[in-house]
Amino acid sequence: MSGGVRHLYVHLPFCAHRCGYCDFVTVVGRQGSHEQYVDALLRELALERELLTDPLETVYLGGGTPTFTDPVALERLLVSLPRAEEVTIEANPETVTPALAQLLSRNGVNRVSMGAQSFAPRLLSVLERRATPDDVRRAVHTLRDANVDNISLDLIYGIPGQSPSDLRRDLDEALALGPEHLSCYELEAKPGTRFAHTFGDELVRQSEALEGYIEDVVETLTAAGYRWYETANFCRQPQLDGGRDLRSRHNLAYWLGRDYLGLGIGAVSTVGSTRWRNAPRLAAYLEALGGGRRPSRETEPLEDEVKHRERVMLGLRLDEPLSLAGLEGAVDATALERMEALGLATRDGGERLTLTHRGRFLGGGVTAELLA
Repeated sequence: MSGGVRHLYVHLPFCAHRCGYCDFVTVVGRQGSHEQYVDALLRELALERELLTDPLETVYLGGGTPTFTDPVALERLLVSLPRAEEVTIEANPETVTPALAQLLSRNGVNRVSMGAQSFAPRLLSVLERRATPDDVRRAVHTLRDANVDNISLDLIYGIPGQSPSDLRRDLDEALALGPEHLSCYELEAKPGTRFAHTFGDELVRQSEALEGYIEDVVETLTAAGYRWYETANFCRQPQLDGGRDLRSRHNLAYWLGRDYLGLGIGAVSTVGSTRWRNAPRLAAYLEALGGGRRPSRETEPLEDEVKHRERVMLGLRLDEPLSLAGLEGAVDATALERMEALGLATRDGGERLTLTHRGRFLGGGVTAELLA
């Protein structure tokens, strides 16, 4: 269990405020803890460093709002992280200033994933987002000026009060900015959140329209020259971008079942046949690493059966065929024949499995049927 991990996730939990629909591990404000948290991250990295290759393939800084982190602390972290071919940071548009964009660029960040969510002010208000559509546009241009040439925009559909025409306008606005990558997610409001309580009836109505929304998303983005390479993700076709493969290499590692190391509160790691998740408590994390100890973790041994099922479940999210070699026991043969007869799945020579275009629209349901 040493030296083979090529993918690193770093969790920066700090946010200016917590959106009502969010269920990520976040900490509001706490600017006084940013430097101390970076200290703890680098201590955890030192404790786990032997697991990683050099150089890495990907580093991904997620959150929270990583770009809300104090700039001095953020730069110190970026300077200290291992080298990687793809370095992604998540950003909220309102945090992207010329100074921040230059900080990212000079410290090796070559991909920025930005949460636009919508270009309709009333829908942004529903989501409790602070950025305006003009903030999104300004942030994209600011990053371009700093020579960041790989920008991903996040959009959400199924927002209370959203109509199909609202979604089409959001897609048109996003495409006008020429992002290399787009992630389009259906809104998930976890039961028990204040968002679900406030908008429960409208969320039920929106859930009935989701299939139509994703069809609109796919039709619009593929017509604009984007590849629908994963259930919720689209990248500009290589022939439109100098031959570059603009898929998220870090997220591909998850979908392809690669090992990865996660640092920070709530971060998950999967290495070999073990998965662990750091406890989500900031104070306990800082205390443990301040004393030179690993943070409190939940550890789960991964049996082959679990790994194979996950490989099928995640692999079928992609537009590339999934090799069934070694995974035969995870797929229900009878269900597979039924999905083929319904035109929802195909087999290439019996050894590689792909969902059809229609099957991908119904992806989660089809995959659930296929899992033995």
